[in-house]
Amino acid sequence: MAYPGVHAQTRPDHPAVIMAGSGDTLTYRELDERSNQVAQLIRHHGLGRGDRIALFMENQIRYMEVVWGALRSGTYVTAINSFLTAEEAAYIIDDCDAQLVITSRAKADAAAGIDPSTTPQVKRWLMCDGVPTTGSIEWESYEDAVAAMPNTKIDDESAGYQMLYSSGTTGRPKGILRPLPETPIDTLDQAANARFLAIYQYGPDMTYLSPAPMYHAAPLAFSLAVHRVGGTLVMMEKFDAATCLQNIERFAVTHAQFVPTMFIRMLKLDDADRLAPDLATLRCVIHAAAPCPVETKKQMIDWWGPIIWEYYAGSEGNGATIIDSTEWLTKPGSVGRAQRGQVHICDEDGNDLAPGEIGGVYFSGGGQYTYHKNPEKTAEAALPGGKTTLGDVGYLDEDGYLFLTDRKAHMIISGGVNIYPQEIEDAMIAHPAVADVAVFGVPNPDMGEEVKAVVQPATGVTADDALAAELMTFVRDGIAHYKCPKSIDFLDELPRLPTGKLYKRLLRDRYWGNTDSKIV
Repeated sequence: MAYPGVHAQTRPDHPAVIMAGSGDTLTYRELDERSNQVAQLIRHHGLGRGDRIALFMENQIRYMEVVWGALRSGTYVTAINSFLTAEEAAYIIDDCDAQLVITSRAKADAAAGIDPSTTPQVKRWLMCDGVPTTGSIEWESYEDAVAAMPNTKIDDESAGYQMLYSSGTTGRPKGILRPLPETPIDTLDQAANARFLAIYQYGPDMTYLSPAPMYHAAPLAFSLAVHRVGGTLVMMEKFDAATCLQNIERFAVTHAQFVPTMFIRMLKLDDADRLAPDLATLRCVIHAAAPCPVETKKQMIDWWGPIIWEYYAGSEGNGATIIDSTEWLTKPGSVGRAQRGQVHICDEDGNDLAPGEIGGVYFSGGGQYTYHKNPEKTAEAALPGGKTTLGDVGYLDEDGYLFLTDRKAHMIISGGVNIYPQEIEDAMIAHPAVADVAVFGVPNPDMGEEVKAVVQPATGVTADDALAAELMTFVRDGIAHYKCPKSIDFLDELPRLPTGKLYKRLLRDRYWGNTDSKIV
């Protein structure tokens, strides 16, 4: 396990990146040369080890060369959600202290709206695929800038890292700052990468399909690991359930990573779209980012076989659990046992709880991080003894398997009783008329909060009172009545990120009188 510079010497013509839609391909020789030019450009502008650049770009062929250029120069790269507005992107650019910003013509409308006075530390603004003539920023051609740089390694090559931001689903995004690696970039960090090699069977013969946006932590980290072993990354421009299955057959995909929402959408395809592609090349499928409904995962294992792995972790890198299909079938609903660090379930006072008791999920001994410029949030996520949390709630069983019940911020308190929306959402999504669902608390004068469900109907389904009544009956058959929604509203589409994360706060805030709520 190494990095593109090594593979460029041993297999220069092997495809490193393939864009699934366009077919654009980048070989290891090209990835090595282009990322060297990016690293040279970073040094040319005076950025050294520990400095920051920002990448505001959709999934495209230039993405990984920029990331690797930053990593080869010892800098932090902040990959920004490519769906953010100018104001939202500017906040992250300023907060992460980026001195160099790289974007694309596809993001020109948002990028051109950035007010440079809000990001005074930026030294240079680069755009690939063409430069706009409007806006207050003097954009320069990315292609021209890198073409002026040598394609050889910088003299002081060292390992950089990703500095990503939380998705902002429960508030303003937080920058997650982790220490830079001390190991040379062209060597294997056994502790950090063992799971990719041993557990997920990463190797030079692999073809990894990434259907999610690369700005998200998991797709980016797993794709970088593909390049460390010399495999091929197939990057989808955007996720589409039927196209995704076709891509698995077309590119003979061996590895892929999904979120539960993607599983649900593939399962709800017509049989003609779902069963026609040949998926025989798949040997390892990974999912994370959100708890998967039990019935959904059972159906996926029945369909694809026991090749599905699940993990629980966060961009903070403070710990991780893992579970394979065989284990999961004996512990349905679990996200596994600790694979890095130790899991703790703690009460509000920080005391460890007994097996079966629900509390905050904490890790210890798994890794260090801080929230950039936000010591208060860093402190809020920590307990004495080195325990830190991602904000989830759950319990451990007697065998040490972790079960998540929900996000702490999503918990509904109705009449003094704690209700976890995830359980209700998992029940409702199993109904064939439901394409997506969000459950949260809304004001109730007597109980404090009551349970509200907002449903996105499946294609062709009429959203009316009859459907609402049918769904209420369906849910009541599976869970306690006090947890069931008191009412159901319908929306054509829920505000969900392409990564699968739901902006539940945007929905909830409307019912609490906050009509100005935004992503950040």
